[in-house]
Amino acid sequence: MTDHAIVLFAHGSRDPLWRAPMEAVAARIAAQQPRRPVACAYLELCAPALPEAVAQLVAQGARQVTVVPMFLGTGKHAREDLPVLVQQLRTAHTGVQFNVQTAIGEDPRMTALMAEIACESSPS
Repeated sequence: MTDHAIVLFAHGSRDPLWRAPMEAVAARIAAQQPRRPVACAYLELCAPALPEAVAQLVAQGARQVTVVPMFLGTGKHAREDLPVLVQQLRTAHTGVQFNVQTAIGEDPRMTALMAEIACESSPS
């Protein structure tokens, strides 16, 4: 197992079906990179929260954690809430390096894929 882990960070929902896409991304990462630890974490309404997901990864040996905000854009949660949470993580896990990517929806590859999907013909 590598010491570089990934956390897919999303808003959260009471509806368990809402989590399916996040869990599918995590499963795909695990299948493509079986030595890389990956976890989903949520801001609210479902578990695990970011601190719990990170604590579990650190307990498994993670020394570097990349947090991937699974948001379409950099709104309040990514711009204000996430930096506060990451600072708390840095204080709680002083031996761990934390990196935060930009919101996934702002990656040009993602916007290109969303445009491609939107332009597909719907079945009649």
